[in-house]
Amino acid sequence: MFVRVKRSVQKGTSYEYLQIVESFREQGKPRQRVLATLGKRDVLVASGTLDGLLQSIAKFSERLRVVEAVRTQGIVARSSALWGPPLVFGRLWETQGLPEILDRLAEGRRFGFDLERMSFAMALQRLCCPGSDLQGSGWIQTVEGLGSERMELQHFYRTTGFLSEVRDDLERELFDRDRDLFTQSLDLVFIDTTSLYVYRAEETEWRRRGYSRDHRPDLPQLVLAVAVDRQGWPVSWEVFPGNTADHRVFEAMIEKMRERFRIRRVVVVADRGMISQGAIKQLEGSERAPYEYILGCRMRKQKEVKEAVLSRGGRYTEVGPQLKVKEVWVKDRRYIVCLNEQEAFKDAAAREAILERLRRVLEQKGPKALVGNQGFARFVRIEKGSAKINEQAVREDARFDGKFVLTTNTELPSEEVAMTYKGLWRVERTFREEKSTLKVRPLFHHRDDTSMGHIVASFLALRLEVDLQRRLEQANLSVSWPDLMRDLSQLRAVRVELDGHNYLLRTDLKGSAYQAFAAVGMRPPPPVTLLN
Repeated sequence: MFVRVKRSVQKGTSYEYLQIVESFREQGKPRQRVLATLGKRDVLVASGTLDGLLQSIAKFSERLRVVEAVRTQGIVARSSALWGPPLVFGRLWETQGLPEILDRLAEGRRFGFDLERMSFAMALQRLCCPGSDLQGSGWIQTVEGLGSERMELQHFYRTTGFLSEVRDDLERELFDRDRDLFTQSLDLVFIDTTSLYVYRAEETEWRRRGYSRDHRPDLPQLVLAVAVDRQGWPVSWEVFPGNTADHRVFEAMIEKMRERFRIRRVVVVADRGMISQGAIKQLEGSERAPYEYILGCRMRKQKEVKEAVLSRGGRYTEVGPQLKVKEVWVKDRRYIVCLNEQEAFKDAAAREAILERLRRVLEQKGPKALVGNQGFARFVRIEKGSAKINEQAVREDARFDGKFVLTTNTELPSEEVAMTYKGLWRVERTFREEKSTLKVRPLFHHRDDTSMGHIVASFLALRLEVDLQRRLEQANLSVSWPDLMRDLSQLRAVRVELDGHNYLLRTDLKGSAYQAFAAVGMRPPPPVTLLN
């Protein structure tokens, strides 16, 4: 239905009538019929009858009721901003004591802006909208409760420089705050490394080309090392030049932890890429703080492991689902051989698939087809221009099926050594969150110091994420991180003006948002808050 103006000429005078008309179809053709004639247009407007009629009809329309309320009562919606994440992570930020620590480290400096708020804003950006500082300076204007209207791009750059300068002191203060010597002990530390490439062609003291886990050898990179405790809590982090070998990184991390944190007893757990004689000497050779360790071994590359450890007989003991262990001593060195029979079956099947393809290639195309094929090389023996499968190499390879070997100087039972090493997934999860969820890489900063500050801000964000996840686990709440962030981000603050007063309206909590508030011990804000 709609309103139509019907024009009529009577005795030379033109009149306009308002009619309510309905459209319909008859035998497939459009038709119209007049339901009512309201009267002359000029009379209806002049008498106010039309306004009264429309207001009366509007009572039956929800949308028009809102429009009418806005017109008559003066309600104006000024803005809408993100509110859920800054509230929840802001509570964790305060609980970890970061405002006091940052204010203390910035004491005596004149920045002209709130450095602590800027640091939190940068960490929050890493969690909610990872990107460059330029993107962050725009995104932060859409967040409630940070004083974001006073935050500028230059403040982001200056804050990264500050975080780079104080990163050692910041880490030490956080470590001291985290460790209550009367209630906690740092007895287990997992260490691993990764690489972060930089979108810059030129190399610097820190940005070097090296082995790239990101498959970007064309770009310079930084090497990032992280130590976490048995709960996955970040204990220490360090940045190294991009061409630093893993075992050098490992040695430097151990020395750093010994010097900076004065840890007395700790068991260091690290993957096989870290192990070297120098690294072991770093762990056990110091009279000040010799460390115990559980290290993965390179079965194929370490001669002693390959020839003496794996060839030693002995019965395996089952210690868990799909895990058996046996202890082997070579002189004064203790090794734990671990076997997963399910993985052994998979390794054997994968090798047989390679051998089957190799036999087919040799039969159909001959030895020349093997040139440059690294997948076949270890199983091929060349003799007088002919090639055949090296059965000895096949038997040797089968010795590694489903196994991994550990070396340790602890007195822990073999099964505990194996289960502890399997806990390395915690640091791997940390890197997954640091590089995927928080998106540390790639780096867009031109200078080394601001690149360092960028990484420090990411680790402050990581502490917030791990803290929230740990609290959810303690409360037996199972929520996926993407779902949690989605639900939290739906909680928004709407600024409304009514009769000269400003109000903050809270949208409804969706999904797991309430669980996040409960986990941090915080009530959601009321539906309506009077600002002035």
